[in-house]
Amino acid sequence: MKPIKKASEMSVKELAVYIDYSVLKPEFTEEEIVDLTKDGVKLGCATICINPGYMELCEPYVKDTGTMLCPVTDFPFGTSSTESRVQQIENVAKYDTVKEVDIVANFGWIRAGMYDKVTADLKACAEAAHKYGREIKVIFETDALNEEQVRKTCQCCIEAGADFVKTSTGFLTGYESNGATPEIIKIMMEEVGDKCKVKGSGCIRTREHFLQLIDMGIDRMGVGYKSVPVVLGLNDADKKNTDTY
Repeated sequence: MKPIKKASEMSVKELAVYIDYSVLKPEFTEEEIVDLTKDGVKLGCATICINPGYMELCEPYVKDTGTMLCPVTDFPFGTSSTESRVQQIENVAKYDTVKEVDIVANFGWIRAGMYDKVTADLKACAEAAHKYGREIKVIFETDALNEEQVRKTCQCCIEAGADFVKTSTGFLTGYESNGATPEIIKIMMEEVGDKCKVKGSGCIRTREHFLQLIDMGIDRMGVGYKSVPVVLGLNDADKKNTDTY
């Protein structure tokens, strides 16, 4: 939904609620994860995106704040069995500090045109999240897909009962990295209409890009820890960071 006022007129607090603060790099130490979680909470971001194994580590730092956790399951490949994926979701969705759960779609199935399998798998995942009152975001890995595949996967997500469609993991190799371009966000918005929300992630590194997507009507954005101060206008000197998420 398009905002009432221009993104350029919003306060840092108003802008921060669009952000899922990404703390997903596998090389992060527990100390780094805690520090970044604290930073996301201090800024007032919507959620902290973490790997499921760090739920208990991060939970104390978001409890009783306006920021919640968003564990990202079957990440970054999306190729586990449906049974495993459902179990991963149930393991994290039961926490009171969880706002939403992200899941990576099996984009190998998408590329092969196996849309019935994609829908059935995502429906089981959505039901697992909804059982605990959590919303679910489905990551497409759009840089590996063409427009037709993206549009058809949007329809799979609607049929499956997903709450968000989402662009990228930030960890794809072997393809040009474009992430949440205005063009792909426009396609996803057109396809889901008011039946699903849209999250952009990948390559959101400048304030201009961030504000543009808000003005387009995006619902949420995954932003890497190096890029968060840049998009919020807190660190204008750091315009050339190379964070990949």
